[in-house]
Amino acid sequence: MSARRSAGALLGGRKAKVRPLDARQRAIVHRVAGLLLDYPDQPLLDRLEDLRAAVADVPEPAGPALRGLLDHLGDTPLGKLQVAYVETFDLRRKACLYLTYYGYGDTRQRGVALLSFKRTYRAADLLLSDEELPDHLCVLLEFTATEDAEAGMKLMLEHRAGLEILRLALLDSASPYAGALVAVCSTLPALAGEDREAVAKLAAQGPPDESVGLEPYAAPDVMGART
Repeated sequence: MSARRSAGALLGGRKAKVRPLDARQRAIVHRVAGLLLDYPDQPLLDRLEDLRAAVADVPEPAGPALRGLLDHLGDTPLGKLQVAYVETFDLRRKACLYLTYYGYGDTRQRGVALLSFKRTYRAADLLLSDEELPDHLCVLLEFTATEDAEAGMKLMLEHRAGLEILRLALLDSASPYAGALVAVCSTLPALAGEDREAVAKLAAQGPPDESVGLEPYAAPDVMGART
C-alpha cells in the first residue's frame, strides 16, 4: 500500500451499513480479539472452540472477521503460527501492537501517553506487572471487555489513528490477524473529519524516530516485549 494514498482511499471499504453491536457483543468482540492477538501458544489453541462459540451470534463484519482468524489458528501448526506472529508484529513499524508507538514513536512524549493508560487502569483498581507496557492492544482490549468499557473505549478513540494504521497494515499484507482489527475497529464510530486526516498523516509519515525518554517504561525490546 502506498503511504501517499489519499484519506479516502486509505479508509475505503468501511462505509457499508451494518447492524450495530449491543454492549454484550462489543465486550465479546474485544475479549476474543484481545486473546487472538496475543502470542499463540497451546492454551490458546485449546480454547478455540469455546471462542468460536462465543462469537457465533456476533453479526457482520466483526463476527465473520473473528471466525476467519479462528479458522486460521485452528488449521495452522503452532510452530508456524509463532514464527508468523513474530514476523507480523515484531518486525514491522506499521504493525505494532503498542498503540502509543504510532503517535509518539520512542520519544519523550510517549512516556506521558503511557501514564494516561496507567492512570486509567489504576482508577479501576487494575495494576499491571512491570513486565507489561500498558498500551499493548491486548491489555487494552481485555480491560475494555472485563473492567471498564467506557474508559477503555475512550483510550481506543484517543489512539484511533494507530488502530486504523494497524488494521490497514494487516489488510495490506493479507495477514489473517487483520480479522481481529477489522472486528475491533467495527465497534468504534465511523471515521470522519480530523480522525480521517490523522490516519492519512500517520500512514504517510509513520511514527517519530527519536529514541529517548521512555524510562521507566521501556522494555529491553519494546516491539517484542510480549514474545
